[in-house]
Amino acid sequence: MADINTIAKQFVDFYYQTFAGNRTGLKSLYRDHSMLTFEGTPIQGAAAIAEKLEGLPFQKVQHKITTLDAQPSSPSVASLLVSVTGLLLVDDSENPLNFSQVFQLIPDGGTYYV
Repeated sequence: MADINTIAKQFVDFYYQTFAGNRTGLKSLYRDHSMLTFEGTPIQGAAAIAEKLEGLPFQKVQHKITTLDAQPSSPSVASLLVSVTGLLLVDDSENPLNFSQVFQLIPDGGTYYV
């Protein structure tokens, strides 16, 4: 496996850049068995997750990463757990919100899905 910190950083950079510019583009990172839990509500499947992300009630968003930690999540599959914390600026607000997000990246033909 390549360096897990490099993989995690590349993934997180791509994810949040895509989130800011084209949330629809995130759908390809999920599979039908993928799950997103958002504010206590579980959402399963690529289509349902994409619908949730696209429907969030803000137009502009900026993620400012404070911490990014990665670790292997399985001894038999080259999967990773990636934990991110930071500040979230939405629309024209000057008051950042704290956020945290955890991804489990599963290998899939030379790439990863969530």
